[in-house]
Amino acid sequence: MQKKRRRKRRKHILWGFLLFLTIAYGLLAGVTWVGGYFGKKFSSLETSIGKPEIELNKLNSKAAILRELDSGKVLGRKEEDKRIYPASLTKIMTVVLAMEKLGNLEHTTVLESDIFPELYAEGASMAGFAPGDQVSYRDLFYGAMLPSGAECCEALARVCEGTEAAFAESMNEKAEELEMKHTHFTNATGLHNKNHYTTAEDLSRLLSYALKNPEFYEIFTSKSHTMAPTTSQPGGFTVYSTMGQEMERNQITEEGILGGKTGYTSQAGLCLGSLISINGKKYILITAGASGTHDTEPKHILDAAEVCEQLRNTCL
Repeated sequence: MQKKRRRKRRKHILWGFLLFLTIAYGLLAGVTWVGGYFGKKFSSLETSIGKPEIELNKLNSKAAILRELDSGKVLGRKEEDKRIYPASLTKIMTVVLAMEKLGNLEHTTVLESDIFPELYAEGASMAGFAPGDQVSYRDLFYGAMLPSGAECCEALARVCEGTEAAFAESMNEKAEELEMKHTHFTNATGLHNKNHYTTAEDLSRLLSYALKNPEFYEIFTSKSHTMAPTTSQPGGFTVYSTMGQEMERNQITEEGILGGKTGYTSQAGLCLGSLISINGKKYILITAGASGTHDTEPKHILDAAEVCEQLRNTCL
């Protein structure tokens, strides 16, 4: 009888222990699930509140990307991988590459007469030099970037590589080095060619790289520059940033835009690569494919002003 009672007691203890383990496992699994669920929710909430993206989908430009200058972090995007034509944003590559290839920026070169006829025929923007002018490399850089002078780009290409075609090959090698995987250059000016293309993402990589060069940064953020005297301009002359002029003409007073390079062809639309500073932080904005021309409302610059306003109203 006592043996039966002991076996019965042991059986009850065993079942009780199994029941305890079952309840404990259930509670542990429940706590883990609840913790994981709410942990993901809180993590998602922290991301959406603490690190929001800037809304670019409503911009006039068909493609755009916004990056922090220092970290390279992308804060907003719109069709950033879509193939676009860069127009005169090409000159960012032309200038930074020529800076790296050339030595003393005070050295000079003579602008050959055969540079000009084709550029005039294409209706390319010019800085104001004439055939036979002897110009320093530094003035060519300013002439290429501020008034978007095509003759300056052609001259730089010839000084660096002998011909524009050879220089374009160097541009493509540099693009590969910068991991601009969807870019191909055929010229130094940005005049339209179906095989001359890029993306907003690739251009943001290029501008981020270029702005690390102090000389480039100085030119990119300048509003004007006075050229040294030349044969055609014995008193020298002053060139102005096309972006600055468009902002002044359209009464856009956005102080957050530190500098920029505009671009336009009928195929590319209005394009802009800009450097923005808001609340002590600097950002790179690339926009491309806005409708209009140089004679219409500057929707590419208005897009940059809109992004500045968003950055002011967003905690980043």
